[in-house]
Amino acid sequence: MQSDSPVHDGDTTTVAGALRVAQFYIPTTASLQERRPRTLKHGDAFALFDHNGDAVGGIGSPEGLYHLDTRHLSFLRLSIDGARPMLLSSTLNDDNSALTCDLTNPDLPDENGNLRLERDLIHLRRTRFLWNGTCYERLAVSNFDECARRVRIEIDFAADFADLFEVRGTARARRGSLHEATLTPESVTLSYTGLDNVVRKTVLGFHPTPDSLTPTRASFALTLDPLSSKQLSMEVRCASFSEAPAGPLTFLSALRKSRRELLRMSERETSIETSNESFNELSRRSVSDLHMLRTDTPHGPYPYAGIPWFSTPFGRDAIITALEVLWLDPQLAHGVLQYLAARQANAIDAKADAEPGKILHETRHGEMAQLGEVPFGLYYGSVDATPLYVVLAGAYLQRTGDIHAIRALWPNIRAALNWISDFGDRDGDLFVEYGRQSPEGLINQGWKDSRDSVFHADGQLAPGPIALAEVQAYTYGAWNAAALICSALHDVTGAATYAAKAAAIRDAFDARFYDAALGTYVLALDGDKRPCRVRASNAGHTLFTGIARPERARSVIAALMDSRTFCGWGIRTVSSDAARFNPMSYHNGSVWPHDNALIARGMARYGHRAEVLRIFEGLFAASNYIDQRRLPELFCGFRRRRSQGPTFYPVACSPQAWAAAAPLLLLQACLGLDFHPDEPAITFHTPTLPSFLDEVRLLNLTVGAHSVSVALRRLAGGVVVDVLERQGGIQVRTLA
Repeated sequence: MQSDSPVHDGDTTTVAGALRVAQFYIPTTASLQERRPRTLKHGDAFALFDHNGDAVGGIGSPEGLYHLDTRHLSFLRLSIDGARPMLLSSTLNDDNSALTCDLTNPDLPDENGNLRLERDLIHLRRTRFLWNGTCYERLAVSNFDECARRVRIEIDFAADFADLFEVRGTARARRGSLHEATLTPESVTLSYTGLDNVVRKTVLGFHPTPDSLTPTRASFALTLDPLSSKQLSMEVRCASFSEAPAGPLTFLSALRKSRRELLRMSERETSIETSNESFNELSRRSVSDLHMLRTDTPHGPYPYAGIPWFSTPFGRDAIITALEVLWLDPQLAHGVLQYLAARQANAIDAKADAEPGKILHETRHGEMAQLGEVPFGLYYGSVDATPLYVVLAGAYLQRTGDIHAIRALWPNIRAALNWISDFGDRDGDLFVEYGRQSPEGLINQGWKDSRDSVFHADGQLAPGPIALAEVQAYTYGAWNAAALICSALHDVTGAATYAAKAAAIRDAFDARFYDAALGTYVLALDGDKRPCRVRASNAGHTLFTGIARPERARSVIAALMDSRTFCGWGIRTVSSDAARFNPMSYHNGSVWPHDNALIARGMARYGHRAEVLRIFEGLFAASNYIDQRRLPELFCGFRRRRSQGPTFYPVACSPQAWAAAAPLLLLQACLGLDFHPDEPAITFHTPTLPSFLDEVRLLNLTVGAHSVSVALRRLAGGVVVDVLERQGGIQVRTLA
């Protein structure tokens, strides 16, 4: 998916008997599933802690507090009288606003080995959240014994200031300098000057003043009367620039601001309520994860891709996420369009894989990116972000009717279209191909960007430049979106020209990509124009934009839902009879929720609702086995077995924006929900409900200044739509 996927760039080779891996390979020495870390994020900071609320780490562990791609806190451990507390429970709030860890003391011996404090008498509650580059924590210590107790609470800490790519396993020949800690009675400042000459600081503040404070430990001696409590608080401030960080707020004032922001985000969105509480939990978690991953930029809201490895702006991910939730929150799409327009390439830069009009792949802010040790400071190596940008612009216009925003973005849209014609289609055959411009760039530049994700039927890797099936589908969608926009701008000639381009691509695509023997579209054409005759989920994206001819749709869908491809949880990235099939791989047999959601939306477009329901039911069933009902980036593509959950992928990001949004797009696909801002109206095209839902209520569906709340209920083998509340002249129609 992203540029720095676990296996993606360059072959793995053996040199002088030593294994030499690709430059941006993520060495997997430990599974995130073993620890299932608790995740917090706000703005450009995110954190991963264990269930106790600590960050004790270990080889391959990403635990800690990060800001702008630098780990500002690499170690954090709470102890009571020198012992690690026992875990009672650990949970994130439903809205992801705070992490709460309930702990208690273990049996504590005295110096002679006799029992001094019996277990479960001292309760510790840690409440933690992030706000504006600061991690806030409140620790409540309560004594439930019948007599007074004196306990020592210690907090150990350290900061390695490792670049995110170092944490992921990239070795560096040199690093910057760690400095001696600066102490005051109530604070410790840890600092590091990078090779980029940027001073990065971590300031830990404690309240009340600790009884003892060193560069690595804060210690508090507490005397607790029976049934009494005392509170401690800690702030960990991150600063990634030479100037000192702003002072923190108090715990309660920062918490109030955090919750107000969440309330502001949710007020404008459509709310979902259903008859199934398990699905309600899934949808609430999806929305909460999207809120958490959303970062407010000067250009509007933008969803960062995922935690821990991709908490940064990605072009492709944000566009697809915005498309998935466009029906719920069109403002997110507006922010994505504006942000990417501001960072659209305007010149050729081989190292950055940039060309005029191309849309950003990703941007990074860490030391290694600033020094060019990794090429991702401002990187454009994705072939699909540019046509998808135009697709999103057209979809945003259809959803909102906001012609003023689209008119302002038209120069950027036109530049993206020019890139498709001038740079994307390298040889003039109407197909958009990719090939990196420098050895530092990505080999594969579609969403499946592992080094071995594009191959022939015999397993041989495809040489470039490569034309992927789904990229042609996105390009077709882009030309059609451009025609729609031109019509709205009253440019009749432009609309006709772009519509003709779309028609020509559709004809050429059908002629070269459809394989009657496979019963579907091939994965790609390689650099010699040889088809990669592999059944893959890529073909399903042809349904999403409508490039698949209607007479092909049934066979394409049959290939996707065949038992070799559909494993019961969802559609695999490649079928089980493919030469490189591996259900534990990143892209060659795994199941990706966003991939399935886009395909299902396409199936609904062609009227195949039964298959949409099967995909929806499979992913919903998987969510019932997943911690916090949080759909991860991907999971393994092993066949579904009765009374067993899915097999997890060891280093999948969770939360991941486009995975979080997948259930929301699946719901739209089932309901056949579309918007008509010019009337204004909303329509439900042959709405259906999966077996686990008898009723769905959509509250505050907005079209411009109008809104409506509706209920959809299963009745007599069909679905009826009732209007619950209406504001303005909005119409609600059901179409068969």
